[in-house]
Amino acid sequence: MCHSTDSRPPAPPVVGEVASHGTTELVSGDGTRVLAYRAEPVTPNGRSVVILPDIRGLHPYYRDLAVRFAEAGFRVIAIDYFGRTAGDDDDRGEAFDWQSKIGEVTPEQVRLDVAAAAKELPGPVFTVGFCFGGSQSWWLGANGNGLAGAIGFYGAIRRIGDLPDTPGAPILLLRGGADTASTDEEFETFTATLDRAGTENETHIYPGAPHSFFDRSFAEWSDACADAWRQILSFTERHAPPR
Repeated sequence: MCHSTDSRPPAPPVVGEVASHGTTELVSGDGTRVLAYRAEPVTPNGRSVVILPDIRGLHPYYRDLAVRFAEAGFRVIAIDYFGRTAGDDDDRGEAFDWQSKIGEVTPEQVRLDVAAAAKELPGPVFTVGFCFGGSQSWWLGANGNGLAGAIGFYGAIRRIGDLPDTPGAPILLLRGGADTASTDEEFETFTATLDRAGTENETHIYPGAPHSFFDRSFAEWSDACADAWRQILSFTERHAPPR
């Protein structure tokens, strides 16, 4: 399963001060109001992140995650998927009926919403996605979309459509070894397609780790969480253009 509303992300290796955080609103490329959560660090590291949540949208885990990324120095916006289907309902708690709405969310809508978030952020912009958002992050990165890189946890390869035969943005795949969202064969086909297109990609697998392991309540996976943070920090530093 994806992260629950009781889940909370682990802290980054080095925790700095956060200047501000809170709910905000974006206007997507098709004019849709997009619920979002923004966090700003006191000491920016020169990189920005757009967070793509799991299928339940912008619930508390991802608001907290935006703050965690700001603690690590990133300027951050976490987006929601349901501006076109949820009306004025901004509550993404346990009572939110995401099941009836997620099927209406298209990759093109996600692309427009991510672009709206990226316009609000300075410097090189990376996407970081989880589950449904992990697949969307990898798809966006494979297609370039002006991103400096695309990171995904727990993504399902079946959710990724056709890929271009030209290079996209660098891609980081963070996988739990016990995650069954995709098979090893599906990942091998996906990364081979990226290789043929010339899209730089790297994979890190955490043996035995389940789907949604990036959760501070899973004490047995604390080492995997810590290493995933290191991989994110290293990947974004290496792929940020020199200032």
